[in-house]
Amino acid sequence: MSVTTTTHLNFRGQAREALDHYRSVFGGRATVVTYKDMGEVRHEDEADWVVWGEVTGDNGFHVMAYDVPSQLPWDQGTSSYFVSVRGEDTDEVTALWEKLVAGSTVVQPLGSSPWAPLYGMLTDRFGVTWVLDVTAPYGG
Repeated sequence: MSVTTTTHLNFRGQAREALDHYRSVFGGRATVVTYKDMGEVRHEDEADWVVWGEVTGDNGFHVMAYDVPSQLPWDQGTSSYFVSVRGEDTDEVTALWEKLVAGSTVVQPLGSSPWAPLYGMLTDRFGVTWVLDVTAPYGG
Protein backbone atom coordinates (compact mmCIF):
# COMPACT_ATOMS: atom_id res chain seq x y z
CA MET A 1 0.00 0.00 0.00
CA SER A 2 1.26 3.49 -0.80
CA VAL A 3 0.13 6.86 0.44
CA THR A 4 0.56 10.24 -1.21
CA THR A 5 0.15 13.66 0.31
CA THR A 6 -1.32 16.53 -1.65
CA THR A 7 -1.49 20.08 -0.43
CA HIS A 8 -5.07 21.37 -0.45
CA LEU A 9 -5.37 25.16 -0.46
CA ASN A 10 -8.48 27.03 0.64
CA PHE A 11 -9.37 30.41 -0.80
CA ARG A 12 -12.31 32.76 -0.93
CA GLY A 13 -12.87 33.60 -4.59
CA GLN A 14 -9.26 33.21 -5.79
CA ALA A 15 -8.91 29.44 -6.25
CA ARG A 16 -9.21 29.48 -10.07
CA GLU A 17 -6.69 32.31 -10.40
CA ALA A 18 -4.30 30.52 -8.04
CA LEU A 19 -4.64 27.18 -9.87
CA ASP A 20 -4.05 28.90 -13.23
CA HIS A 21 -0.96 30.58 -11.81
CA TYR A 22 0.45 27.36 -10.36
CA ARG A 23 -0.20 25.55 -13.66
CA SER A 24 1.72 28.30 -15.49
CA VAL A 25 4.65 27.85 -13.08
CA PHE A 26 4.79 24.06 -12.72
CA GLY A 27 3.03 22.88 -15.88
CA GLY A 28 0.45 20.13 -15.99
CA ARG A 29 -3.29 20.06 -16.29
CA ALA A 30 -5.83 22.06 -14.34
CA THR A 31 -9.21 20.58 -13.51
CA VAL A 32 -11.86 22.91 -12.10
CA VAL A 33 -15.43 22.18 -11.00
CA THR A 34 -17.52 25.20 -9.98
CA TYR A 35 -20.46 25.52 -7.64
CA LYS A 36 -22.57 26.15 -10.76
CA ASP A 37 -21.30 22.90 -12.32
CA MET A 38 -22.40 21.04 -9.18
CA GLY A 39 -25.78 22.78 -8.98
CA GLU A 40 -24.82 24.07 -5.52
CA VAL A 41 -25.10 27.84 -6.02
CA ARG A 42 -26.24 29.58 -2.84
CA HIS A 43 -25.03 33.06 -3.84
CA GLU A 44 -25.03 34.09 -7.52
CA ASP A 45 -21.74 35.98 -7.18
CA GLU A 46 -20.11 32.68 -6.08
CA ALA A 47 -21.48 30.54 -8.93
CA ASP A 48 -18.13 30.38 -10.75
CA TRP A 49 -16.10 29.79 -7.60
CA VAL A 50 -14.21 26.50 -7.39
CA VAL A 51 -15.83 23.72 -5.38
CA TRP A 52 -13.08 21.28 -6.43
CA GLY A 53 -9.92 21.97 -8.36
CA GLU A 54 -6.44 20.63 -8.90
CA VAL A 55 -3.29 20.94 -10.96
CA THR A 56 -1.52 17.69 -11.78
CA GLY A 57 1.78 17.60 -13.65
CA ASP A 58 3.67 14.79 -15.32
CA ASN A 59 6.66 15.90 -13.21
CA GLY A 60 4.88 14.82 -10.00
CA PHE A 61 3.54 18.26 -9.03
CA HIS A 62 0.04 18.12 -7.52
CA VAL A 63 -1.93 20.75 -5.64
CA MET A 64 -5.65 21.01 -4.89
CA ALA A 65 -7.74 24.08 -4.13
CA TYR A 66 -11.26 25.30 -3.54
CA ASP A 67 -13.17 28.45 -2.65
CA VAL A 68 -14.75 28.33 0.79
CA PRO A 69 -18.33 29.62 0.33
CA SER A 70 -19.38 32.74 2.23
CA GLN A 71 -21.76 30.83 4.52
CA LEU A 72 -18.76 29.00 6.04
CA PRO A 73 -16.07 30.55 8.22
CA TRP A 74 -12.69 31.13 6.58
CA ASP A 75 -9.50 32.73 7.74
CA GLN A 76 -6.44 32.79 5.53
CA GLY A 77 -4.32 32.36 8.63
CA THR A 78 -0.73 33.27 9.21
CA SER A 79 1.97 30.70 8.49
CA SER A 80 -0.54 27.90 8.93
CA TYR A 81 1.07 25.85 6.15
CA PHE A 82 3.94 25.84 3.67
CA VAL A 83 3.99 24.08 0.33
CA SER A 84 7.31 22.30 -0.19
CA VAL A 85 8.61 21.64 -3.70
CA ARG A 86 11.73 19.47 -3.73
CA GLY A 87 13.78 18.46 -6.72
CA GLU A 88 17.12 16.92 -7.56
CA ASP A 89 18.09 19.31 -10.35
CA THR A 90 19.36 22.80 -9.51
CA ASP A 91 18.40 24.23 -12.92
CA GLU A 92 14.85 22.86 -12.68
CA VAL A 93 14.28 24.21 -9.15
CA THR A 94 15.81 27.57 -10.10
CA ALA A 95 13.50 27.84 -13.13
CA LEU A 96 10.46 27.12 -10.95
CA TRP A 97 11.63 29.73 -8.43
CA GLU A 98 12.04 32.34 -11.17
CA LYS A 99 8.45 31.80 -12.34
CA LEU A 100 6.97 31.68 -8.85
CA VAL A 101 8.85 34.71 -7.45
CA ALA A 102 7.05 37.23 -9.71
CA GLY A 103 4.61 39.17 -7.52
CA SER A 104 5.81 37.34 -4.41
CA THR A 105 7.48 38.41 -1.17
CA VAL A 106 10.81 36.66 -0.72
CA VAL A 107 11.23 35.31 2.82
CA GLN A 108 14.58 33.59 2.15
CA PRO A 109 16.35 34.18 -1.16
CA LEU A 110 17.15 31.12 -3.23
CA GLY A 111 20.69 30.01 -2.36
CA SER A 112 22.74 27.40 -0.58
CA SER A 113 21.89 26.45 2.99
CA PRO A 114 23.39 24.15 5.64
CA TRP A 115 20.82 21.45 4.79
CA ALA A 116 20.44 21.80 1.01
CA PRO A 117 22.52 22.83 -1.98
CA LEU A 118 19.70 25.21 -2.92
CA TYR A 119 16.88 26.51 -0.72
CA GLY A 120 14.47 29.44 -0.83
CA MET A 121 11.16 30.54 0.68
CA LEU A 122 8.60 33.02 -0.62
CA THR A 123 5.00 34.02 -0.04
CA ASP A 124 3.07 34.45 -3.27
CA ARG A 125 0.36 36.98 -4.06
CA PHE A 126 -2.29 34.53 -2.83
CA GLY A 127 -0.75 34.34 0.65
CA VAL A 128 0.68 30.85 0.12
CA THR A 129 4.21 30.31 1.46
CA TRP A 130 6.38 28.10 -0.76
CA VAL A 131 9.65 26.40 0.12
CA LEU A 132 11.73 25.26 -2.87
CA ASP A 133 14.87 23.24 -2.44
CA VAL A 134 17.25 20.79 -4.04
CA THR A 135 17.49 17.59 -2.08
CA ALA A 136 20.78 16.53 -0.58
CA PRO A 137 21.74 13.12 0.73
CA TYR A 138 21.35 12.84 4.50
CA GLY A 139 24.58 13.50 6.30
CA GLY A 140 26.03 15.42 3.39
